[in-house]
Amino acid sequence: MACRAVISKEGKDFGMEEAMSEEFKRLKRELVYKGAIVDFYKDTIRVPNGNIVKWDFIKHQGAAAVVPVREDGKLLMVRQYRNALDRYTLEIPAGGLNGADEPTREAAARELEEETGYRAGKLEWLITVRTTVAFCNEKIDIYLATDLTRGKQHLDEDEFINVEAYTVQELCDKILSGEIEDSKTIAAVMSYRAKFPQV
Repeated sequence: MACRAVISKEGKDFGMEEAMSEEFKRLKRELVYKGAIVDFYKDTIRVPNGNIVKWDFIKHQGAAAVVPVREDGKLLMVRQYRNALDRYTLEIPAGGLNGADEPTREAAARELEEETGYRAGKLEWLITVRTTVAFCNEKIDIYLATDLTRGKQHLDEDEFINVEAYTVQELCDKILSGEIEDSKTIAAVMSYRAKFPQV
C-alpha cells in the first residue's frame, strides 16, 4: 500500500499465527506537517516478523455529529461544499471538537445549532465511528437529537450550508444509489434505521 514501505528485512518467513502472537512496536514518530485540523506524522514501526517499516499517521483531535429528527420523522441534513471532493455533499451535521477534552455531547449540541439553527431537547449517543483506521485516528461520536426547537444558524465565515429534510427511506435510497458516500452519514442513518426499524 502507498502508506507503508519496508526499509529492512531479517529474511525469514513468518506464518500468520506466529505473526499474530508478536507485537507491533513504534520506534519513532516524526511530525511532518502541522495543520489547522490534522497533524501529519511519519511513523517508524517494527512489525511482528522483525521488518522495520514507515507508515503515515494523521492525528485528529476528534469530532461529533448528530442525527436530528423532527416531529414529522424527517431527518435534518446539511448540504455543503467539500474541497477534498470538489463538490457538494449531503451529510449529517458534524464538526471538530474545540480541543481534545471537549465532551462530544456538547460538541454535537453546538454543531446542531450552528449548522441547522435547531436545538435539541434530548441528545442520546447512537454510534461511534472511526473513519479511516488505516492511517488516521479520527473518532466521531454520533448522537440522536430529538425534541427539536428552531433557532438560528450560526455559521462560520467560511461555511455555506443548506439545511434539507428527508425521510429515512429517502436517505437509505440515496446511500444505496451511491449519491451519499460520506461514511459518518451512512453509519448514522443505517444505525438509526436499525435501532428504529418502524420509522
